[in-house]
Amino acid sequence: MKRLLRAATAVVAVSLALGMSAGLSSCSKKDAGPKKLYIFNWTYYTPDSVIAKFEQEYNCKVVYDSFDSNETMFAKLKAGGSSYDIVFPSADYVSIMAKQGMLAKIDKSKLSNWKNIDPAVLARSKDYDPDNAFSVPYYMGAAGVAVNKAKVKDYDHSWSIFSRKDLKDKMTMLDDMREVLGDALAFQGKSVNSVNEAEVKAAEELVNKTWKPNLLKFDAEAFAKGFAAGEFWVAQGYAESIFAEYDAAKRGDVDFFIPKEGGPLYIDSMVVLKGSKSQDLALKFIDFIHRPEIYAEFCDAFGFPCTANIPARALKKGDMWYKAEDLAKCELKLDLGADLEKYNAAWQEIKVGK
Repeated sequence: MKRLLRAATAVVAVSLALGMSAGLSSCSKKDAGPKKLYIFNWTYYTPDSVIAKFEQEYNCKVVYDSFDSNETMFAKLKAGGSSYDIVFPSADYVSIMAKQGMLAKIDKSKLSNWKNIDPAVLARSKDYDPDNAFSVPYYMGAAGVAVNKAKVKDYDHSWSIFSRKDLKDKMTMLDDMREVLGDALAFQGKSVNSVNEAEVKAAEELVNKTWKPNLLKFDAEAFAKGFAAGEFWVAQGYAESIFAEYDAAKRGDVDFFIPKEGGPLYIDSMVVLKGSKSQDLALKFIDFIHRPEIYAEFCDAFGFPCTANIPARALKKGDMWYKAEDLAKCELKLDLGADLEKYNAAWQEIKVGK
């Protein structure tokens, strides 16, 4: 997931340097002194109200820092950003981080709300974390396409919209290698995890020769702001980002859809870093998220279907920008190991090639 930075979504946005100087401490209702839980999460992803309730119940302070891509998150952690307790990577990066010994094992005996997690989501998560040893699913979803219906009148719910020359320089796609190449692979009827060189090359050529010429830019940070400002009429991105920026009175002008061909599916998970000094509190936070009323509050805040928590579905009150059924043709992005280099080479050609 892939969200745009905005201070309103973070209870406190603090740099790593400040977090380290403040000091870390485990925390419970009985602890004295500094009581902080350091979270590294996507922006637009945990409501302020949920954070506030957790802080009040456990007499703690949550320090919330944000990232806009798995690559950014991973690079920061590898560069020494290990002062965080909980991180929210997507499926492929859970696998990568576990293999590199970055994650603590999850003690599921301390998760009373584990039973609330949808077995279908747990089954999918075993593709990247067998036995759910290192991760707890947070949310399952997909990027889609937002269209300003006041500007674009006739279109198909398909990735083919990015082939439209009449919309040249009024469209953007995510600056995200696996998302964009995965879209192209899905459009061509291939797996978003294909490691077939010819298939990856064909996806690269579709993006580079047909889609890219019509895009104003690739943008994973400000696409929602640009769409809300009218800079883009068509934007690939995440519904929660799009609607958080868009004028609520004009949301009827926005058509957000998951293309009919499917595309990359993500399961973002909660993991505890091996170096966490507040592992008990981290598990309390994870368990807190999966209380049905809290999970429903989270989904209502962002217009999500309650994909990962079954009891929460009966408590959800708000609108949904898309339905769980819309994800049926989407395919989970997996860790490709050494074959990821094929995607790196293709993306390099797209970003710097003609």
